[in-house]
Order: sequence, then C-alpha cells, then structure tokens
Amino acid sequence: MKNKAVVLLSGGLDSTTTLAIAKNQGFEVYALSFDYGQRHRVELERARMIAQNFEVADHQIMTIDLRQFGGSALTDSIDVPTHRNEKEMSSEIPITYVPARNTIFLSFCLAYAEVKKALNIFLGVNAVDYSGYPDCRPEFITAFETLANLATKAGVEGKENLKIHTPLIQLTKADIIRRGIELGVDYSLTLSCYNPEEGGTPCGICDSCLLRLKGFSEAGLKDPLDYPE
Repeated sequence: MKNKAVVLLSGGLDSTTTLAIAKNQGFEVYALSFDYGQRHRVELERARMIAQNFEVADHQIMTIDLRQFGGSALTDSIDVPTHRNEKEMSSEIPITYVPARNTIFLSFCLAYAEVKKALNIFLGVNAVDYSGYPDCRPEFITAFETLANLATKAGVEGKENLKIHTPLIQLTKADIIRRGIELGVDYSLTLSCYNPEEGGTPCGICDSCLLRLKGFSEAGLKDPLDYPE
C-alpha cells in the first residue's frame, strides 16, 4: 500500500513541480487547492487540469473568502506591482503577500491529511529566488511541523509524526524548472501570474511573471505560455 501525501496545489509552476516530485517519490497524492478570493482565480482551472493530468487520488478545492480581510493586492483593490527589478522586489515584504495565507492553507492541509490518514504534506515554498514572504521561510515550516504534531489526534496518539516536505525550498527557479522537465511536467498547464487577463493570459510584468520568465531563461528554455507583446 502506497504512503499518502497531501499536496498544496495552486496551479502554479512551483506547486505543480512539487506534485510531480511527490508522485515520483511513490506517494498516493491528495491535492488541495483554495478559492480564497484571489484576483487570479483562473489558476484554479489550471489546478483542476494538473490534478487530472497527474491522476491524483482526490482533488479538493476549498472556498474561503480572504477578501473579507483584504490587505493584499491579490485580495483587495490594490494595484499589483509591475516592472520591478529583483532589488526592488527584495527591498520589503511585497503587497502581494496575503496575510497568514500559508498558515491558513497548512491548517486545512493538516485536517485533510488527518482524515485521509496521510502522514506527509508537500508544499512548494521557495526561499532562494525572491518571494519575500515570511511564510515561505524554513523556520516557519519547521515551527508549523512541530505545531502539527502537537495539534492532531494522529500526532498525539500516532507512532509516526507528520512530516511537511518542502522539496523546492533551496532551489532556484531555474533548478525547479529543470527538475520539473526531468519529471515530465507540462508547464503549459501552469499559471504563475498575479494579474492575468480574463482568459488566463499572463501579464508578463508582475513579480511572479518576471521571476518565472527569468527562471526559464536561466534554464535555457522557452516558457510555453503566451505573453502579451
């Protein structure tokens, strides 16, 4: 019987590569996505396609409305930053940071994992190529894993602890893309843009698009997505 893993799947490049890694390691994958009021919710269509493509055991899309809080360019009427260089991106925590998002998402992953009797959670956070998000740091993941094993029936009664896997955390974007290509990831299914057009065409100028394009360039590959001229 295969070990089970819950994979947080946004429909983006990093989470899709993480899903491919979990499958490659032999896990039976349960994918979890979130409709949280994000302006780029077209990514959820991509997540559905990716989950089908990888033939996951189950794919759940949870609805929580973080627009009620706002406070982020992704969930509020705040402009998404564009045309920024990496120095500008790394000068402060960006306005695209959604307050406590990964803490919220991991809490749901934890509940889903406990129901499915999965002892593994995979998360596509990355601390090398700039994201600037406090909830993508190794210290946060370590602390949440400790919390997870104190907060659940499985952790308290079980003989094995729940493990949070972050296989991309020390990789550059180019390294992530190379690894995905090795595992057969079809990056044309993915969407990384913070402010895509209604049909899903990426803007090409937000921080996420710029980091993605740089990653493909450094990997010596062409991004399969069509960007505006």
